[in-house]
Amino acid sequence: MMVSPLLERIRRREAKVGVVGMGYVGLPLGMAFAEAGFPVTGLDVDTRKVENITKGVSYIKHIPSEPIQELTSKGKLKATTDFAKAREMDCIIICVPTPLTASREPDMSYIIKTGEALAPHVRPGQLFILESTTYPGTTDEVLKPLLEKNGLKAGVDFHLAFSPEREDPGNKNFNTKTIPKIVGGHTPACLEVAQALYASALKETVPVSSTRVAELAKLLENIFRCVNIAMVNEMKMLCDRMNIDVWEVIQAAGTKPFGFMPFYPGPGLGGHCIPIDPFYLTWKAREYEFHTKFIELAGEVNQQMPYYVVTRTMEALNKNKKTLNGAKVLCLGAAYKKDIDDMRESPSLRVISLLKEKGAEVDYHDPYVPRLEEGHGFHFTMQSVPLNPETLGQYDAVVILTDHSSIDYNQVVKHSQCVVDTRNACKNVGPGREKVTKA
Repeated sequence: MMVSPLLERIRRREAKVGVVGMGYVGLPLGMAFAEAGFPVTGLDVDTRKVENITKGVSYIKHIPSEPIQELTSKGKLKATTDFAKAREMDCIIICVPTPLTASREPDMSYIIKTGEALAPHVRPGQLFILESTTYPGTTDEVLKPLLEKNGLKAGVDFHLAFSPEREDPGNKNFNTKTIPKIVGGHTPACLEVAQALYASALKETVPVSSTRVAELAKLLENIFRCVNIAMVNEMKMLCDRMNIDVWEVIQAAGTKPFGFMPFYPGPGLGGHCIPIDPFYLTWKAREYEFHTKFIELAGEVNQQMPYYVVTRTMEALNKNKKTLNGAKVLCLGAAYKKDIDDMRESPSLRVISLLKEKGAEVDYHDPYVPRLEEGHGFHFTMQSVPLNPETLGQYDAVVILTDHSSIDYNQVVKHSQCVVDTRNACKNVGPGREKVTKA
């Protein structure tokens, strides 16, 4: 078994850390290591991100520019598009996307391309860690063979580990440094080195026996949320039929001090993990001739929520003797959750697309997302419109899809003809509540 001198370099904060993929996960992680005293280099194919880091400018809304500028000015944080620089790195952490294909199967292309780009530059004694959310077996079955292409062996010549990202953009209670870090190694020695690296920059590490356990732990965390959100989304649709306020029901049930955890309905699931993770596990389960019926059903319920929102919008318009075909509709919120600019898998995009397909004239407003681009199943380019009493009055319906804190919902209801609320954003609105349809 390889005895690595890398441990001493990590303990002295001399190990050079490379982070592949400087997005919502990679940028704050790279900053955490740089702030802990490690020299950090971000590797990314996006020249815009590299240029911004070099200038000390943030490109993620909830991350301010000042700490980036401070780290770059001290030479602690750099960025490049040159993957040959990976040979100079002691520890390389991979934080690339793992989306789904059009047929809802795992898309390993980003991991594969990254592995291929790094393969020529693998040298003895390095540590490679995958953080991308994925199915159990990816580290061993997909990444490991790519890194071994030049003849070096994982666990013998270099270290290999998996540590799932646990980022929650915009969460003011937890950040990269304070969220416990699960770590699984290809071998015990790999685990020791990987755990030492994370322990040098983060508050707490949680070692597990293998990379597969670490991979599946991440899926379990998010599938737990997916299943419970599906349950409450289904409860919401039933409550609408029964003319009961599901939000009041949840609030009442939430007073129980044990055995209950509140989850909240919405227009669908967003973010990189929760809408995707169930499909990663159900796909892998088929390899073992196992059908994950419960998980798949939850995914189906959540996927139907944008259609339900459109139906409720049609019903709200109908009360005003208007049809969706030809109606002017304003969607409030494009990001997948409040007070961030993250568009990954946002259900707002699906709702906008469905409204357009039904013949509505659709605009949107989002203070964090000034422009919507084509891609990820969204086939339009749109600009955020101003939100004021004059513009609100021009629309037949306003659909609240993301409950950003900066929006005055009293004013929205006051000046709108009809409001469809998918987030309970209008719960404290006074006059005009009769205009609000919950969805």
